[in-house]
Amino acid sequence: MFVILVYDVNEKRVAKALKTCRKYLYWVQNSVFEGELSEANYKKLKFELEKIINKEEDSVIFYTFRSMRYSERESMGLKKGGDVNFL
Repeated sequence: MFVILVYDVNEKRVAKALKTCRKYLYWVQNSVFEGELSEANYKKLKFELEKIINKEEDSVIFYTFRSMRYSERESMGLKKGGDVNFL
């Protein structure tokens, strides 16, 4: 499945959240990640983030798609992030 992850995490926990997300997805910009994941890795990512975030203060949103077949990605301006997956 293709996953887009967006988070808003308190600065006390953001480094851990960033490191965890980079293990599974490509960093796109600031708090946005994307990439293909297996169902097992998707569950692992969610499990690891649940252990990091404070549900009273932090927010993580997952957009999941069966594939990228019917999607299109367009960007404007400065390109941030990289094309390297840290899996």
